Amino acid sequence: MFTHGVNPLPLFWHRRHTETMTEYMHNPTVDVLLDRRSIRAFQQEPIDPQILTTIEAAAQHAASSQYLNDWSAIRILDHTLKQQIAEVGHQPYIADAAALYVFVLDEYRNAVIARNSGVAVDSDEFTLNNSYRFSQAQNDAVLALHAMETAAESLGLGCVILGSILNDVPRLIELMKLPEYTYPVLGLAIGKPAQQPNLKPCLPRSVQFFDNAYNSDPELMLQRMSEFNEEVHQYYDLRDAAHPVPTYDAQIAQKAVDQGVLERGLGHARAQGFDIER
Repeated sequence: MFTHGVNPLPLFWHRRHTETMTEYMHNPTVDVLLDRRSIRAFQQEPIDPQILTTIEAAAQHAASSQYLNDWSAIRILDHTLKQQIAEVGHQPYIADAAALYVFVLDEYRNAVIARNSGVAVDSDEFTLNNSYRFSQAQNDAVLALHAMETAAESLGLGCVILGSILNDVPRLIELMKLPEYTYPVLGLAIGKPAQQPNLKPCLPRSVQFFDNAYNSDPELMLQRMSEFNEEVHQYYDLRDAAHPVPTYDAQIAQKAVDQGVLERGLGHARAQGFDIER
């Protein structure tokens, strides 16, 4: 525990960024956030139930737009189900995590409450299923997941956020038995780390933070990205430690024409009762 409003906190040097060594304020919370890395190998040890209760509480204390509390999280206890989700994500290590959560945007609960209060959920006046509410609930689910991740890491655990669970949304919906007005957002695998990956380089702040207005000058942007491209190329990822990863611009060019993302479109959201065009 640390206190606020006392002597100025010490400064430390952090090397994650490509720009000139930068001074950051130091406290336990900032340390956890600046040291964040994805863990994809876990020790085969259970997590103390009190820790799980604590990180779940942290998720519940995240901001929620308009106090809709429009997200839910499903903890996967069944090992067979874990393996099935790992197959959806094409990542076997998912099944090895001591704790696995699937976060979903959830307007089903609010629809039940609204119907019980006399709202005609099947009528045009019902708006909990429109595109804005979908985006709003998705944002809230991400905020809750990030709060859980940070709390877990502050307690010495390792985490990896799983966008890969969306590789096959219909299959995941089937496995999770998700009702209408719900939709999977991200997974979170948690456990005691069995690896120590290098910190990934961060974008130069000058291309990600702007004052007052967006700086859309492409030449300036590419100029400021040049050193970062080389740094990413030299970064060694434990998933393929024998080979440096491609430059950042090469990665972006490849992902810009990735046809696989078309399978993750919002057509599946329509099948869950969301009116995305509305």
